Amino acid sequence: MEESRRNELLEVAKKAAKKAYAPYSFFKVGAALLTEDGSIYSGCNIENAAYSPTICAERTALAKAVSEGHLAFTGILIVSEDGKGNTAFTSPCGVCRQTLREFCSDDFEVILSDGREFRSYTLGELLPLSFSKEDVLND
Repeated sequence: MEESRRNELLEVAKKAAKKAYAPYSFFKVGAALLTEDGSIYSGCNIENAAYSPTICAERTALAKAVSEGHLAFTGILIVSEDGKGNTAFTSPCGVCRQTLREFCSDDFEVILSDGREFRSYTLGELLPLSFSKEDVLND
């Protein structure tokens, strides 16, 4: 992905992280999901006292995009910040990886940022031997 597009996604993800609801972990995550047609959907993590209903930023962005009719995606950028303002490269959790795999191919780009630098991976690298809808529909 070109640098100008990465920087645009980073700004969207940073703004989303500021809106995160993280009263328990104080760990705010923002995501910016790029659709095939160039639209960008943001997402933030939303915690819950029961923990299991908590939704990650990546799945929030994906749910927003799918609910608006988008089913094809080219990349996602993720940025995080802890309660003390520290940033780190934060990879999607296993549930997010599998949820992305429902809509994205193995070559889908996952960009991690600490707010200054970027690390790029494919979904296939992060979720090898994934379970996909093609596995279910072709059986």
